[in-house]
Amino acid sequence: MTSTAAFLRSSLLMLAVGVMILLGIVGSSLWLVQANRSYSDETASLRRVRSSIVNLLTTVQDAETGQRGFLLSTDPAYLEPYNKALANLPERRKVLTENVSSLPGYAKQLDALNAAIDGKMTELTTTVALTKDGKLPEALAIVRDDAGRELMDKVRAILGDFLQQTDDRLRVLVEAQLSAANNLQWVTIGGAVAILLVLGGGILIIAQHVRDLSQATKEVEFLNVGLEARVNERTQDLIRANQEIQKFAYIVTHDLRAPLVNIMGFLSELDTAMKAVSTYILADEKPPTAEEIHEARQAVEEDLPEALGFIRSSTRKMDSLINAILKISRDGRRKLQPERIDLKALIDTAAANVHHQIVDASGTADARVRVGSIINDRFSLEQIFGNLFDNAVKYQMPGRPLQLNVDAYPDGPGRIRVEVKDNGRGIGPQDLERVFELFRRAGEQDQRGEGIGLAHVRSLIRNLGGDITVESELGQGSTFILTLPTDLTKIVRSMEL
Repeated sequence: MTSTAAFLRSSLLMLAVGVMILLGIVGSSLWLVQANRSYSDETASLRRVRSSIVNLLTTVQDAETGQRGFLLSTDPAYLEPYNKALANLPERRKVLTENVSSLPGYAKQLDALNAAIDGKMTELTTTVALTKDGKLPEALAIVRDDAGRELMDKVRAILGDFLQQTDDRLRVLVEAQLSAANNLQWVTIGGAVAILLVLGGGILIIAQHVRDLSQATKEVEFLNVGLEARVNERTQDLIRANQEIQKFAYIVTHDLRAPLVNIMGFLSELDTAMKAVSTYILADEKPPTAEEIHEARQAVEEDLPEALGFIRSSTRKMDSLINAILKISRDGRRKLQPERIDLKALIDTAAANVHHQIVDASGTADARVRVGSIINDRFSLEQIFGNLFDNAVKYQMPGRPLQLNVDAYPDGPGRIRVEVKDNGRGIGPQDLERVFELFRRAGEQDQRGEGIGLAHVRSLIRNLGGDITVESELGQGSTFILTLPTDLTKIVRSMEL
């Protein structure tokens, strides 16, 4: 149930997130608007530059056109565009100079442009003056000279380069403006969605708090009405919470009790046998009967050795079970030592330990490792793979060459998946989970063991922040699937917090 303090913390957190999002939206919008304004100002400036370039080029061309028409026709009417161009030229040159003088890409060519225009205008005024004076052949000779054409070509080239620079920059600015507008749109949409999410989260927190308060009120009323029933309910919750502990306790006590029952039973037989021996030995008033002598001999020769043998066997069994529990307990308490490990080398080493057994069974082993090094506990991994490989050899299918394959590959961020596959006897569907329980074994019990190997493996791998499952089919083989973290230090740090 969410407490009032938790509700306040959550509400303040949501409020803080909402304010941060709002500030982010406002800041981003102001920045984008300012950027867009800057782009617009530069665009307007460049459009003025472009206009002044076109106007100057048109003026020079009009002057040349009027001059050519006058030379061809000697009609003064053709001088009208020429005279008009001459009148407009100084102002338009001034406007262009003012617009581009602060732009390095343009300013460095202004002197060459002015020189070319001056040269061209000198050529135009000279030829027009000669024609007016009746010296048309001299004027035409000047026109036929390539100097005027070269000057005009230079004017066109420089002004054309100005236009190209201007148009290129205008295209960049238009794209930047469109991008800024698009970003502003997405910032607005994203901010609106984020605010709606924060608002929704706040509403959910409030609704949850209201539900919790309502539930708490009902629970208090219920406790006031039936405290004893409530206590019973909580007791049942505790019972359910301890089911796993009880299950383990049952397994341990059941398997440890069996040797104790054997010991108690054979101690009773030992006591009976001792009575017969005692009767024979302590018979001091009259000699023992033949039946008493027979019972004493039978007790010494058969009953006592049998009872002692079973007691010894049961004691060894109990010692083995206790040692198994202690081993799992010790490994669970052992401090993990993360280090960088070459997983392929570790798997190859574990497989090499059973290589001679695989070769003896005419079998093969193959490891395909598609991950690099990982940071993990070497001792635990050696124990895990050693147990799995030993089981594959121990429970191979009689008459069938053993095939053992290991495939390791990434399984999402920070995780790897290792599949250990064999073609052995397999495990029945009813035993797929049971094989991981302590002191539990599946299938034909023709191999030595206490049923702790896979339980130990699961304990080790879960201690590393991973898990193990099995897929199997009787007579076809088994595939043990392990998931492990690639960096154990992160798991260890989270466990220590």
